[in-house]
Amino acid sequence: MHKGRLEAFSDGVIAILITIMVLELKTPQGTGWNALQPIIPTLLSYVLSFIFLGIYWNNHHHMFQTCDRVNGKVLWANLHLLFWLSLVPFVTNWTGENHFASLPTAMYGFVFIMAALAYTILQGCLIRLQGPGSRLAIAVGKDVKGRASLALYAIGILLAWYSHPWLGAGLYGLVAMLWLVPDPRIETRLKDK
Repeated sequence: MHKGRLEAFSDGVIAILITIMVLELKTPQGTGWNALQPIIPTLLSYVLSFIFLGIYWNNHHHMFQTCDRVNGKVLWANLHLLFWLSLVPFVTNWTGENHFASLPTAMYGFVFIMAALAYTILQGCLIRLQGPGSRLAIAVGKDVKGRASLALYAIGILLAWYSHPWLGAGLYGLVAMLWLVPDPRIETRLKDK
């Protein structure tokens, strides 16, 4: 099967998720800078989630540039990823409105660790379809960056759950910093095309 419909559908879902998140932002009551203070946690959770969705969109795009076709397993793995990403507006709003309280912040991390696992599964399905010598397989290698991200999410969830939600959120932010620049491993392989 050709990959075009999968990419277009995924792009559309991510665009809708970003739109839902921005529509959830409440207008501050007042016109001074102090009117922003009550919504700062909501803005911070929105910014972090926007960055994460941008990272997923960017890396999803790069990953699919390495392949020419998909199969049923790839389609289902992609839907699995989109399911977890579809929960991002919910946990973003819950975390922000509750000022990074323990449970919402831990659940925020849980949704993102599950999205990261789903992305890893999708990546594995593409590698199996294309073979161990494919550009994607060579680019990803042992995926140290992906494994480190999963570990940071897990530690962040534990910190958030055990009364240190701002430290947990800080680790989620660190994961975002790791992935902010498009994966150069894949870009290098695309140049070798």
